[in-house]
Amino acid sequence: MTSPHPPRFLVHPSPVGDVLIVTTDDGVVTLHPFEGPLGAELERVALALRELPVPVETDAATGDLAHIAAAQLDEYFDGERRVFDLPLDWRLVRGFTRSALEAVCGIPYGETAGYGEVAISAGSPRAARAVGTACATTPFSIVVPVHRVVRADGSLGEYGGRPEVKQYLIDLERAAGV
Repeated sequence: MTSPHPPRFLVHPSPVGDVLIVTTDDGVVTLHPFEGPLGAELERVALALRELPVPVETDAATGDLAHIAAAQLDEYFDGERRVFDLPLDWRLVRGFTRSALEAVCGIPYGETAGYGEVAISAGSPRAARAVGTACATTPFSIVVPVHRVVRADGSLGEYGGRPEVKQYLIDLERAAGV
């Protein structure tokens, strides 16, 4: 089933690199910092969606969802936003992964929780490793705060191979929270 409109994308600069924002008629379907060529990233998203995203054709003044998401990201990085208010399109997330990511949304701004704690919140106390997989494969970075999930010993973990980004986000929130 395809929507009346193709998925739309916007690349937005941020302190952690360019962020790819892809929206559908149902909400934000993916939002994450990326490295490497945009074409390769769009191809990966197109394979998952079975449809190639097209560039957002409107300017920021029209209030389309991609620009709203970009504005909320800017507010977050400026320390002015603690909770994102965006509709999410969960079509790329299935089963326990969704439960885990929804549980992650309950971790307060500026705080962290262990993978085991998130597993308990998601209703599967012995699924800490599955929480790690959910966080590693999430289509939603920052707006679903997987950076707030840490190892039981308090160490950060990998964060998609970019632990410095995770540290930056945690430090940003802790600094803004004082």
